Amino acid sequence: MQEFFFTDDQYPFTGVTHIRPISRAIVLDEENKVAIHVIRRDDMFCNQRYFETPGGGVDEGETYEEAVVRECEEELGYRVEVLETLCDVRDFYNLIGRENHNRFFLARRKEKVGKHFASSGDLFIQETIYLPIDVAIALYEKQDDTLVAGLVKQRELPVLRLAKARMKALNFLL
Repeated sequence: MQEFFFTDDQYPFTGVTHIRPISRAIVLDEENKVAIHVIRRDDMFCNQRYFETPGGGVDEGETYEEAVVRECEEELGYRVEVLETLCDVRDFYNLIGRENHNRFFLARRKEKVGKHFASSGDLFIQETIYLPIDVAIALYEKQDDTLVAGLVKQRELPVLRLAKARMKALNFLL
């Protein structure tokens, strides 16, 4: 499995106080378009609009795969089928002293169950859009390189490129 490691060059490092396991997914719809959240935040991190993949924290006693299925139900309103594990990404949010252990999956959305946001982070989701993978990659390439948008971009752009390669290998792209 491929692994990526990124540092936080946006906020001063004051040490790591906790590690958070996180599950994220590149979720495909019936047309092989990718689910991308439009995020709008105005808090201690930043005042920015940026794009992010679905996902969130792994609860105690939960596997990464169980967490990504739950997170997609909460944020997208769909059950998903995990197709494969894409990669692990370790990154940091210095402002809160957190080291993130992200596991990314390639998944396909299945039956609709209805959104039910469960965490305060879900409230930053303005909308979810479905885009062809090349359009999603181009969107991330143009995303701001500063603050949280920059941290999310460095974490997710390589994953989207990896997902595109896997989608080609699985004949999801014609």
